Amino acid sequence: MNATKRLLVRTALGMAAATALWGSAWAQQGPVKIGLLATLEGPFAAGGADGMRGAELAVKARGGMVAGRKIEVIKASSNATPDVAVNATRKLVEQDKVDIMVGPLSGGEGIAVKDYSKSQPNITFINGSSGAQAATLVSPSTNFFRFNTEGAQWMVGLGKAAMDKGYKRVMVIAEDYGFPYSQVQGFMSEYCRLGGKVTEKAWVPLGGKDYSSVIAKIPKDVDALLVVLGGADAVNFLTQYENAGGDKPMMGGSITVSQDVLNYKGKRRESLIGTMSAGPIADSFDGAEWRAFVADYRATYPVSAGGFPSPSLFAYVYYQNMKAALDGLDAVKGDLSGGQAKYREALSKMVLKTPTGDVRLDNNRQAIGTTFVTEVVKDAQGNLFNKVLRKVDNIDQTLGMSAADFKIGTRDVPSCP
Repeated sequence: MNATKRLLVRTALGMAAATALWGSAWAQQGPVKIGLLATLEGPFAAGGADGMRGAELAVKARGGMVAGRKIEVIKASSNATPDVAVNATRKLVEQDKVDIMVGPLSGGEGIAVKDYSKSQPNITFINGSSGAQAATLVSPSTNFFRFNTEGAQWMVGLGKAAMDKGYKRVMVIAEDYGFPYSQVQGFMSEYCRLGGKVTEKAWVPLGGKDYSSVIAKIPKDVDALLVVLGGADAVNFLTQYENAGGDKPMMGGSITVSQDVLNYKGKRRESLIGTMSAGPIADSFDGAEWRAFVADYRATYPVSAGGFPSPSLFAYVYYQNMKAALDGLDAVKGDLSGGQAKYREALSKMVLKTPTGDVRLDNNRQAIGTTFVTEVVKDAQGNLFNKVLRKVDNIDQTLGMSAADFKIGTRDVPSCP
């Protein structure tokens, strides 16, 4: 090969290498598409809208950019049913070609989306606010992450608070799907161990309208009710219980006393004052990071524009999971190559800084974090909010039990008649 040909070959190879490098760099500067799924229809519509607000706050905090790449959020809605959630997720992944999924909201949806994630190994799925134990504890998916603690973890501490209050016999009224099973399990695991008795459980359909038959069979000898209903279901039950002259003290599930329920209009709203609950947030928590988060939420979504006086549980948990998605991107400098392997490794090892404390993941990519035991009170402006009674840190998914002793919550497990 003469000198001229060698020069031409070197020039061609150099141009090819430069083109490849330029193309790679250009690709890395393209937008990251994040699918965002929440329930904007059905019983949790108000909570779903606030979940969207929380996720948007996390994107806003980074100016809509991570590692030089624009964050493009593509939204979709479900109605709290698993089939609809999977269909909406499938459209985002297979048609809209998102890189990362954040969602869904409800427990049964989370289990179904986790199962779907196994068919899409090159996409990373990060939970929205779904709190059913089985989403990460049963047949976990290697590309499904949950940076929020789940329904059973959220109820740690409420069993002891109930016994301290003198509630020795309780009836449970809860929706009939995975998340309420988890909530009841979290409450009963502690409550039964301390000597409390759950004399009856009434499992009601999600999206139910008529609670008259359940109200009619509330035993006279129970000390209190544990009501694990959310959104419109909680409002419907509370209204009907008031109209029936119900006077039993109540404890609430985590979403029963979230801001989307506390802000409904009705007489029964006042009788929620004094209701104990537990969950991942407490409106009155005095941590500096929490106060800053609340201030940002209120400034961005004032009540006059549809926000709540304080961010709901859904807003906070969606914020938490979207923040994790973005922090992970920052850790790998926006690199989602190689089937997102580096990104997932970063997520797995991450200690997520949140407004309520640090969150880390276990081997199933499930959060270990903080729970608050709370009581509903009224402020000077007449707004209802949750006051902190107790803060419990580092709660894992087996609630401190050994794997051999732990049993996942179902309709019948646990039992302490």
